[in-house]
Amino acid sequence: MAPGIPAALERPHFIGIGGAGMSGIAKILAQRGAKVAGSDSKESATAEALRALGVTVHIGHAPGHLADDASCVVVSSAIRPDNPELVRAAELSVPVVHRSDALAALMEGLRAIAVAGTHGKTTTTSMLAVALSELALDPSYAIGGDLEGPGTNAAHGGGDIFVAEADESDRSFQKYDPEVAIVLNVELDHHANYASMEEIYDSFETFVGKIVPGGTLVVSADQQGAVELVQRVRDISSLNVVTYGESDTADVRVHKVTPRGLTSEVTVVLGGKYLTFTVSVPGSHYAHNAVAALAAGVALGIPAHNLASAIGKYTGVKRRLQLKGEAAGVQVIDSYAHHPTEMTADLEAMRGAASEARLLVVFQPHLFSRTQELGTEMGQALALADASVVLDIYPAREDPIPGITSTLIVDAAKAAGADVTAVHDKAAIPAVVAGMAKPGDMVLTMGAGDVTDLGPQILDHLSS
Repeated sequence: MAPGIPAALERPHFIGIGGAGMSGIAKILAQRGAKVAGSDSKESATAEALRALGVTVHIGHAPGHLADDASCVVVSSAIRPDNPELVRAAELSVPVVHRSDALAALMEGLRAIAVAGTHGKTTTTSMLAVALSELALDPSYAIGGDLEGPGTNAAHGGGDIFVAEADESDRSFQKYDPEVAIVLNVELDHHANYASMEEIYDSFETFVGKIVPGGTLVVSADQQGAVELVQRVRDISSLNVVTYGESDTADVRVHKVTPRGLTSEVTVVLGGKYLTFTVSVPGSHYAHNAVAALAAGVALGIPAHNLASAIGKYTGVKRRLQLKGEAAGVQVIDSYAHHPTEMTADLEAMRGAASEARLLVVFQPHLFSRTQELGTEMGQALALADASVVLDIYPAREDPIPGITSTLIVDAAKAAGADVTAVHDKAAIPAVVAGMAKPGDMVLTMGAGDVTDLGPQILDHLSS
């Protein structure tokens, strides 16, 4: 099956083409035959991967980067109105398309699975993409991280299934019309866009309401926000609801999760039968992600035992408890966790994998608004580590908020009994951590910003 290219996307220009969400859409369009161009702030492996597909990638942002014959300009919510290429698009009357509308257009005519939730979207979407590919169903997929196996975050497949990570942060997931939607959890986050939990619930209700008639919502039976969401959407008569989790009421019940080092063995009860399979990442939260993926595939009519075996082929996503290497008897692992719930889950997973080893954490807070609202909880999560180093806040798209610094997290961590040190010079971190680490320790770099760059540098210092 080869869907065509929407006319507006035949010659698209992406502003910020190196971003996880943007680059995936650009890759799929290029693979479908579109003439794709774009710009990004710096060179990267993603830029090179795009060029290998025939995409024109400019470094830096300038009016001249936008071709006169561009059919549209694709933007994400992170692009500011004064971006010179966006200003030039207005001068040329080039239509501006949001990333979510472009992705929705690519899913038209296909059986879409949209994966939503405050945490776990990338992992669950990846598990589905790997499993469906392993079963020779050749899915298309768009993910917020690079798969370890294929090494890419998106692909155009020849099959009739499209698996997409559905982003709630800017309400863009409301643009999709999936046959199957997964909601892993519902929590308050993205404080610049949501003022309350009620607004979060309203947004997720709208997303669920977009599931095609006769489609399926796969949703956690354990997480409080997800349970509340189910109560709110029970009156949608055309909706099938399948719950999963450890609750006795779950339709797909998690019977047991057995840690085995950096993997887990999961046993579920489905249709009255026990089914056991392996998940190649540690921690019960990743095991639950795998069960959600299993339930979604079954909702599409794929045999459960085939799916379970195929999910076992998933080997991880970059930045999701990714082993970066080992030096001087110390393992260095990278985590994308930046919300307290994610931090706690990954730290508990690593605590289980570490056994008697010490767990050292390098944490970089992400966004001033998130730190303002959740900084205390972030500090409390760090108490699960044996020792932590906290960097300054990574601002991403935000301007500073007066009085909001990483000191908020450090103080909360100390109050919770944590051994924590603030280090404001990122360049000093590798030497600091190498001085702290002893053979047998595990070092976890954690956060959604550029803290990921420190893993290889720490390994170099340990080696020397």
